[in-house]
Amino acid sequence: MTIRSSELVLALTVMAVFVSGCKTLDAYTRDEKTSSATKGALIGAAAGVVAGLISGDDAVERRQHALIGAGIGALAGGLIGNYMDKQEAELRAELEGTGVSVVRNGDNITLNMPGNVTFATDSADLSPAFFSVLNSVGKVLAEYEQTVVEVAGHTDSTGSDLYNQQLSERRATAVSAYLSGQGVIDQRLITLGMGEARPIADNSSLGGRQANRRVEITMVPVTSG
Repeated sequence: MTIRSSELVLALTVMAVFVSGCKTLDAYTRDEKTSSATKGALIGAAAGVVAGLISGDDAVERRQHALIGAGIGALAGGLIGNYMDKQEAELRAELEGTGVSVVRNGDNITLNMPGNVTFATDSADLSPAFFSVLNSVGKVLAEYEQTVVEVAGHTDSTGSDLYNQQLSERRATAVSAYLSGQGVIDQRLITLGMGEARPIADNSSLGGRQANRRVEITMVPVTSG
């Protein structure tokens, strides 16, 4: 299922909460810091979107209900935070040193996978270096099945809006397909492309374009509420 960027607009007030509250652990130094996605959220302020989950409550709720109906139990109360704490810890351990940042926002967890470990410029083919990263992610997702998984593809600003939108969708689809092959059931996956609409860095620099050419995977707990 692909959701167009024109349908994905969140309130700017949510951004303020996100920017003030999110921290990430540097994949190289293990120091806690404000994530690049958090800092870069201000760049996308004109579009009214924030880092992390972008598919909207309705899309997530539909997946949650479907998973509950399929026999995957819902989390409730204090079990939610504890479950996501354990999943976060395993993801940090698996991804340390890979360049992938792990961002916690409330009970949601977002993985920011930058261009140097995901895709080459103008390509939706998974980079060989990306396989081991996705294997690690798939391993944890298969263990913690009580989550909805949003896979969002992003591009830099090189090329037309339409082309970048389609490229981001192909990138997200490639990642979702790989995770599905690692045992993540399709009912858990929300796949969408954001094109160039949600940069986290300045597209005028090579490094900025590489940062924007990324995939974000956000895990949301399955709840009945």
